[in-house]
Amino acid sequence: MFYGKKNEDAHRVNEKIRGVREVRLVGDNVTQGVYDIHRALEIAEEQGLDLVEISPTAVPPVCRVIDYQKFLYQQKKREKELKAKTTKVVLKEIRFGPQTDDHDYNFKLKHAQSFLKEGCKVKAYVFFKGRSILFKEQGEVLLLRFANDLEEYAKVDSLPKLERKRMTIMLSPKTAVKK
Repeated sequence: MFYGKKNEDAHRVNEKIRGVREVRLVGDNVTQGVYDIHRALEIAEEQGLDLVEISPTAVPPVCRVIDYQKFLYQQKKREKELKAKTTKVVLKEIRFGPQTDDHDYNFKLKHAQSFLKEGCKVKAYVFFKGRSILFKEQGEVLLLRFANDLEEYAKVDSLPKLERKRMTIMLSPKTAVKK
């Protein structure tokens, strides 16, 4: 399977630019302005380059006189750099019961701190089983205490909210201040 085909169809080149009488011409070594489509093709041919339609929705369409293969290469390179710069957000979940004791709480708190130091988001939730839904105030207090204990590592994205049998809170890591 050939993957480059998608990019080639993205732009109309040379004789494939149809349905327009004039185009706005831009590019290096070209006097910028509005030209008849035939004159624009002649200019591109004289320089041994291609006429590439950059913005087909503009009136008149914008075309550039460039080497098309080099243009595709630079575009792929730019997309690759942008993809490398994007960060993937990892979400870690921590589960509590409404009557979680201090030892379990501290154990989970340490895990949350390490997750936040790694740059992961943390979703903490209290799961209510059966009649334990009667203790939803305790669950809310537990999650608020959790957020308060992590305030030097994280900022609260959303306050505790009850969804069916779960009360959740979202925390995201604080970014380090550059000096």
